[in-house]
Amino acid sequence: MSRIGKHAVAVPAGVTVQVNGQEVTAKGPKGALAVRVVDDLDVALADGKVSVKPRTTSRRARMMWGMQRTLVSNLVKGVSTGFKVDLEINGVGYRANVQGPNLVLQLGYSHEIVYPIPEGIEIKVEKQTAISISGADKQRVGQIAAEIRSYRGPEPYKGKGIKYATETILRKEGKKK
Repeated sequence: MSRIGKHAVAVPAGVTVQVNGQEVTAKGPKGALAVRVVDDLDVALADGKVSVKPRTTSRRARMMWGMQRTLVSNLVKGVSTGFKVDLEINGVGYRANVQGPNLVLQLGYSHEIVYPIPEGIEIKVEKQTAISISGADKQRVGQIAAEIRSYRGPEPYKGKGIKYATETILRKEGKKK
């Protein structure tokens, strides 16, 4: 039995949710998103709450129950408040800035890295060493943050590179004589 799946997803004010068969669509101040729930589960909207229940007691239905409920929850939260990931840049001469529809990164390479900002995603650079990525779709926000981080991941000796703001880098000791 899924402990997460048992709880219904509350729909906040300002968000409209429609359930059409296995398709769940949500519209809110941050945009509109849709997710398709697997066929082993039933989705119902009642009293301002979306509930996900398994149709059978099969192993697949039990495995998918909690995950699909979480996808619906992320859908509702994304269109109401959105998701945000913060990145930090460490290193001498490493910096970022937004130029028009592109994020320009200088990460110690012989060239600048130009990352085009996708539609529906907002990237802000408050300081030259802090990047804030926000949007309605949790998966896309996380994927874009991972792509930007992959250009120069943090290294364990000096801590240089791009890291998540919540990430802790385990530092290693350098060479000894």
